Amino acid sequence: MAQSHLIGKSSLMTSIVLQFVLLIASIGTTTGAQTGVCYGTLGNNLPPPKDVVNLFNQQKIQRVRIYDPNHQVLEALRGSNIELVLGIPNTDIENIAASPVNAKKWVQDNVKTYANVKFRYIVVGNEVKPGDPFAKFVVPAMQNIQTAISEAGLSKQIKVSTAIESGALGASYPPSNGAFRSDYLGAYLDGVIKFLVNNDSPLLANVYPYFSYVSNPNNISLDYALFKSTFVVVRDNSLHYTNLFDASVDAIYFALEKAGGSSVRIVISETGWPSSGGASTTLDNAKTYNINLVQRVKAGTPKRPAIPLETYLFAMFDENQKTPEYEKFWGLFLPNKQPKYPIVLN
Repeated sequence: MAQSHLIGKSSLMTSIVLQFVLLIASIGTTTGAQTGVCYGTLGNNLPPPKDVVNLFNQQKIQRVRIYDPNHQVLEALRGSNIELVLGIPNTDIENIAASPVNAKKWVQDNVKTYANVKFRYIVVGNEVKPGDPFAKFVVPAMQNIQTAISEAGLSKQIKVSTAIESGALGASYPPSNGAFRSDYLGAYLDGVIKFLVNNDSPLLANVYPYFSYVSNPNNISLDYALFKSTFVVVRDNSLHYTNLFDASVDAIYFALEKAGGSSVRIVISETGWPSSGGASTTLDNAKTYNINLVQRVKAGTPKRPAIPLETYLFAMFDENQKTPEYEKFWGLFLPNKQPKYPIVLN
């Protein structure tokens, strides 16, 4: 009995040490490439994908989000070791939801074919709204994609999610009042949250303090939106906020808790600030926001402190085919691959 007791303690200690080592290793990999970029292609003057991937490597950009399975981009990413967030366009959601066979073919054509591309997430839809005709198909599509990647032996490597907009919140101030709108929950978000909990997947969220600021400049200061405030602006019980980004993210965390998703982590799938084309869209404001953001996300938020927040800056390039005018100017880089301002993401 004594001997077996000692063996049990030894095994327990070994297990604890192993878990600690794995935790440290995971923290190391998480913080190593915390901020990625969104790579949109709505421009007629953008460099070819191979040149873009070379630019990613030069700039030490290790995580990238794309919005559809562009095969030229996927080919360029082969063997690059860049982690990829791959989107399924809203227009394809219903087809993938219609049949597991359709989802299996999509995974075969766009994931398995590119076995030497490092896929991180598959994002089923972007900013789906309750009134969209495909909203009711989001969860079935996610389930079919999950089944397809599981059958392909990729479920440990790839997580399935969707990307929501901040407009999914019905309340966000103060952050502890954060709650999802009932129409979003009823249309698809209830099912999404249950899916994420069951599959240990994150919720992707597009968070834009820029839009909050320009829609309410009388009550939101520019310094608060740009991470420049030197004092606490919002006191929410024990949580104190010096910037709008943290408050926005924590409002989503509170909303998740109220909807049964307290175990779900958030990934910021888009954030940024335009440099031209609209209100407060100066190059200096864009530079200030993006540089401060890269530093801020390393420390987590007041509600989830010391947990680095995986974040994707929007966007890699200015895209001249987007509308309205300010949508053209979110890029960190000009189409000629020159940076608008010095920024180090990792």
